[in-house]
Amino acid sequence: MTKLEKASTITRRSVLFGGGALVVSIGAAVSPETVLSVSQAHAQGVKPPLTPDQLSSYIAVNADGSVSAYFGKMDMGHGLHVAIAQIVAEELDVPFKSVKVFMGDTATSVNQGGASGSTGIQLGGKQMRMAAAEARRVLVEMAAQSLSMPADKLAVNDGVVGAADDKARRISYAELIGGKYFNVQLDWNKGYGNGLYAPGKAQPKKSSEHKIVGQPIKREDVAPKVFCQQNFCTDIKVPGMVHGRMIRPDVAGSVPVKVDDSAIKSIPGAKVVWDNGFLGVVAEKEWDAIQAAEKLKVEWSSQEPPFPEQASLYDHIRKASVRKREVEKQNGDVDEAFRSAAKVIEAEYEWPFQSHASMGPACALVEIKDGQVTCWSATQKSHFTQQGMASILQIPVEKVRVIFTPGPGSYGRNDADDAAMDAAVLAKAVGKPVRLQYMRDQGTGWDPKGPASIHKARAALDASGNVKAYEFTSKAFSRVDVDTNGGKPHDTLAGQTLGVPLKSGDGFGVPAESYAFENARLAWETIPPLLDRSSPLRNSHLRDPVGPQIHFASESFMDEVAAAVNVDPIEFRLRHIKDPRDVAIIKAAAEKAKWDTRPSPRRDQTGNKVSGRGIAYGQRNGTRVAVIAEVDVDRSTGKIWARKFTVAHDCGQIINPDGLVKCIEGNIVQGVSRTLWEEVTFDREAVTSVDWLTYPILDITETPGEVDVVLINHPEIASSGAGEPSIRPVAAAIANAIFDATGVRIRRVPFSPDRVKQALS
Repeated sequence: MTKLEKASTITRRSVLFGGGALVVSIGAAVSPETVLSVSQAHAQGVKPPLTPDQLSSYIAVNADGSVSAYFGKMDMGHGLHVAIAQIVAEELDVPFKSVKVFMGDTATSVNQGGASGSTGIQLGGKQMRMAAAEARRVLVEMAAQSLSMPADKLAVNDGVVGAADDKARRISYAELIGGKYFNVQLDWNKGYGNGLYAPGKAQPKKSSEHKIVGQPIKREDVAPKVFCQQNFCTDIKVPGMVHGRMIRPDVAGSVPVKVDDSAIKSIPGAKVVWDNGFLGVVAEKEWDAIQAAEKLKVEWSSQEPPFPEQASLYDHIRKASVRKREVEKQNGDVDEAFRSAAKVIEAEYEWPFQSHASMGPACALVEIKDGQVTCWSATQKSHFTQQGMASILQIPVEKVRVIFTPGPGSYGRNDADDAAMDAAVLAKAVGKPVRLQYMRDQGTGWDPKGPASIHKARAALDASGNVKAYEFTSKAFSRVDVDTNGGKPHDTLAGQTLGVPLKSGDGFGVPAESYAFENARLAWETIPPLLDRSSPLRNSHLRDPVGPQIHFASESFMDEVAAAVNVDPIEFRLRHIKDPRDVAIIKAAAEKAKWDTRPSPRRDQTGNKVSGRGIAYGQRNGTRVAVIAEVDVDRSTGKIWARKFTVAHDCGQIINPDGLVKCIEGNIVQGVSRTLWEEVTFDREAVTSVDWLTYPILDITETPGEVDVVLINHPEIASSGAGEPSIRPVAAAIANAIFDATGVRIRRVPFSPDRVKQALS
């Protein structure tokens, strides 16, 4: 995956030139009361600070009239930058192609939370919209002074401000401010991360005025990536750098007690970095670093095997002490409703540890030069990585720059932050820039895992078969055993192996839906990690953190109750769902899929090959998704083909329908993979799923034949996230379709051929 053809020199100057021209500053603040003339502004030379309350932190107009948008989040593969450019272009009234979005560079953007929680448009886009609207307001007021006209008599078209009734009276953004910085203070809420919000005095456009937002503009970065015309993180190099590799123990929890470097002395430039449990090597060439890591003689401490046998994983979860319990939703008298029930339906579901299994293992490059640290990383949260790196290197945070550079995969807390922190420790130790790349077995075996869990559901029915009460409880390893970013050393392998004090967090979740049962209780419980320090089974966020497993259980159970009362699965849901938008997506999916209203399972199939359909739905942070899966089941082999999906999706206002459809398709494919194949395997000493053979994922021959998407657009409702919600119902939809086809309920993921055959037997 490494190109390494030529050095990439990335500076703030080159970034700003990339937007069209070097940007210099206006020195005095522009306000509605006082608007400086262009000549006065040009005479000043002080750049406003890169802080959330400065308009220049988000928007700049370059000398050629193009626009640079500085975005404190990043695109992890969905084409988010296209949507952000549409939002900025819309509010500024400039052509879409004139906007360039710079993402996740701590030297050019403020901390907007990085790629997190499907908030790229929902929160990040909201801020960029307000900043662009404020920039337009200021520019129009500057034009009003220049043209000696009232601002409300001016219109903007393609970055040119002019009188509507006199085409000769016009002035462009480039003439007004091109090549200079805004110096306008915003009303910042003092928040950082996802919660950062800093509007100006301007109000954004009404949705009815939008001309660019809502258009299916296609992304242009795919071909350069495919044809190796764009650098990935693995391609970056700087003069004098060396290559690094980390060495992990065969038994999780072991630490080096003796290191003999005699076997690597013949390798050019090979050096060992050993501090407590941290052990790595560097060499002048990458292959030499790999050889040094393999040849280094290490004696490890004696360690009692920390893990249970994998076959007893779910029993371990059931029996483990509860570290934290939280009831997130409760109404009515649940206990009394169950005591008086005519019938109680109960079921338990199981979900395994899962890996990010990115296309390639993480890579990072760290250079420490003249007291300044520069890191190139595929992290999802560069500003938090900046903080973590400053902490582990014990230097001020302003001395660290982290540059987001696309990597081999993401969607949650994968191994990118660990690689960045490991590279920083190595670079400090050897006094040279270090390019660190993990090996395949480390990328899959040692990345933070999605937590394993069990889910218990029960429903109380009266004598007429009506649901009187519903209870759902998850018990699991915490989703934040290590936090969702590398902002603190104790949440990274570098910090943990160096021995910093630990701080494991607790969190999980409950189903997100609008079933209105008279009595209901939704709760979660977390248990301690299997190994508290430097564990290959430490848990953190994986795409739609814990959403797929929770909804696999809750939506499978809804189907089980529907079957028990002999009611069509959609009809059952519509009896109890009260949110009108939720009802609308379920009906839209059913209509598009030509749903055959009847109870499940089917009774009209014989032979080894049978088919079925299933539905599941869920909410996520304001977004609603209904998924109908159509599957073929081969009873003789246990093989499942999820051949068609119909997805109804409502995320409020749609910014770019083309990007949204592709995002949904990606969610469906990854959801199918996690449902049918993905499961971390381990023995008592270590994780044993370390490559594509031991951690299989969906291959191209198994992908759905069709993903039919119904987009429900609500321009009047603010956009909510789309990066994750549509993966949430996939597992349950497939499980329900398998039940419809076979009459057999499978309650443990993944639905591998062996497991399906066993269930059907």
